Amino acid sequence: MDEQERVAEFVAGNDLDCPPAYRLLDLAAEVGELAADANTATGYGADPAAFDVSRDELGDALFALLALCSDLDVDAGAALEESLAKYERRLDSTGAAGSGE
Repeated sequence: MDEQERVAEFVAGNDLDCPPAYRLLDLAAEVGELAADANTATGYGADPAAFDVSRDELGDALFALLALCSDLDVDAGAALEESLAKYERRLDSTGAAGSGE
């Protein structure tokens, strides 16, 4: 069983189902908590070398993302493979991973 399946079973087994829109809002909130951790750790950018985020908050964001993937019937592993292939194509063609937008 992979991580996405574990999250889906946990959600189903604990009556945590919700519409995908709410799941997306939860994901955004969790990523916001990561940003807050980074801001606090660095003194709002004054000390970039002190960058740190909570492993627990990373786990919360990952949980929310995997739950969203399940809600949308998206295989998270396949989506990641597609993204990696896209970045590899960009690196091969332009030398940069970013989209340039």
